[in-house]
Amino acid sequence: MQLSARNQWRGVIKHISEGMVETEVTVELAPGIEAVAVITKSSVASMGLAVGQQAYVVVKSSDVMIGKP
Repeated sequence: MQLSARNQWRGVIKHISEGMVETEVTVELAPGIEAVAVITKSSVASMGLAVGQQAYVVVKSSDVMIGKP
């Protein structure tokens, strides 16, 4: 797999929570460090995602925001 995005991390899928349309996928990148993505149910099905599988978290930097209270 080759992607132009520079922010890519490999991890293990720890949790999949299906909603009506979207599904929340939690990937553990390192002990105690997790990333959560919300993707469509059809993407989860077509990719065959399952708990325990290795997966990549890819972040496009133009879509990352930081807030401060």
